[in-house]
Amino acid sequence: MPSQLLGIPEVSMVETLPLFESLPEGYKERLGRPGEYPFTRGIYPRMYLDRPWTMRQYAGFSTARESNARYRYLLSQGQTGLSVAFDLPTQLGMDPDHPLAVGEVGKVGVSIATLEDMKTLFAGIPLDKVTTSMTINAPAMMLLAFYLLTAEEQGVPWDQVGGTIQNDILKEYIARGTYIYPPQPSMRLITDIFAFCAEHVPKWNTISISGYHIREAGSTAAQEIAFTLADGKAYVRAALEAGLAVDRIAPRLSFFFAAHSDILEEAAKFRAARRMWARIMREEFGAQDPKSWMLRFHTQTGGSTLTAQEPLNNVVRTAFEALAAVLGGTQSLHTNAYDEALGLPTEKSALLALRTQQILAYESGITRAVDPLGGSFYVEHLTDTLEAQAQDYLEQVERLGGAVAAVEVGFFQREIEEASWQFQREVETGQRIIVGVNKFVSPNSPLEEATPIQRIDDAINRTRQEEIRRFREARDGQSVRIALEALRTAARGTENLFPYVLEAFRRRATLGEVCGVLREEWGEYQPAY
Repeated sequence: MPSQLLGIPEVSMVETLPLFESLPEGYKERLGRPGEYPFTRGIYPRMYLDRPWTMRQYAGFSTARESNARYRYLLSQGQTGLSVAFDLPTQLGMDPDHPLAVGEVGKVGVSIATLEDMKTLFAGIPLDKVTTSMTINAPAMMLLAFYLLTAEEQGVPWDQVGGTIQNDILKEYIARGTYIYPPQPSMRLITDIFAFCAEHVPKWNTISISGYHIREAGSTAAQEIAFTLADGKAYVRAALEAGLAVDRIAPRLSFFFAAHSDILEEAAKFRAARRMWARIMREEFGAQDPKSWMLRFHTQTGGSTLTAQEPLNNVVRTAFEALAAVLGGTQSLHTNAYDEALGLPTEKSALLALRTQQILAYESGITRAVDPLGGSFYVEHLTDTLEAQAQDYLEQVERLGGAVAAVEVGFFQREIEEASWQFQREVETGQRIIVGVNKFVSPNSPLEEATPIQRIDDAINRTRQEEIRRFREARDGQSVRIALEALRTAARGTENLFPYVLEAFRRRATLGEVCGVLREEWGEYQPAY
């Protein structure tokens, strides 16, 4: 039946404002327009009408050369941004020949220890044309320094370089564990990055405040919002204490969330987080620039939702989770590969994950309306409910003295552990259904057919150790020692450390050497709880 006969006004598929204007008075103010404070419905007026989100597939494995080949392949298939996964030694500031690196080199990401490695990783990829996200935290300054020096070698000015470093050390203490230094010197590294990039790398997002790993550790949706925003407040406070103006650093803050399988709850989660951050920045921190109020975020579908049983089911899970992220207004998206419960993605599974996003963007019709869920009674109820729950957690964190203090007493960790235990109990008792795991389990299922697994040859340990040995032999060791001692002296004072790190790498210091100097000066973090 034509919509006119049902009393429903005709609305263009690419224009939602007529419906908005027909809402009752009072409700319009509560719901808000897309692109206007408090941004519940999205940070841009037209969202995906002009172009879809950035398709930024997370990838990296083995050597820089092999990862470079994967990046160039994904870019050739329509990926629109790069996202680098580093191996554990790199994440912990260790060179491949460190005793603790044995067995981990190149396993969960790419091994990067020198400027030469970074140059190889981005060979043939113009850094003024592609934006790059790097999932790196404790040594974030060091990997960004490598990246900027690589851009310099390509002839790309730093003010033309765009991308993001995760640089979120608080969530490492809370949920992920790849920390190096204690909280206070770690926060100094972060604010030094803020200050340096505000001056020299204006297009760079200096932090990606991550709820993703908090959610993957077992938190609820409300906890993910609250703990992420609590961390965000701590970083803003640290920047203000370091003498930085709020409207200078806030527009370059970004966020990173998980998308799990409860589609409407996840969409509401993003809406609530956006609204809460806008109010925090405007009302608590007095930010005047509307860009400072905007919560810009990347989303990754839930790795913890993937199952080793019937792995092809993960294609469906990932598609629904990607839909939730888009309905929630994400700015960029990574879709997990179906085989990631078994190993790193193969070229085939990585391509299918990218195709999932492309089908969503270009075939589903979801991009034809701004905030298609806006005004849904159920979604607005979920948004309000999650906001209230998250606000309660934020107030608890504030009573403890803020996020750093809450980390030190183990508040976040205990809350996540309790939520994770409750989730697992529901799975084991059948209250929560995981298809193919605790319900609809099919013996000899054709969906259990052998899935090819990407394996990293253990020979990479020897290869990388030999490469780092040759690298050290070919350099001017005295020049490197002078640069490292200058960094040591600066670490004892209050100067911005970024220029000293850049100089050390220009003189061919390694990642492990630079991080090692700071280890000696600051010590390593040991949880007290």
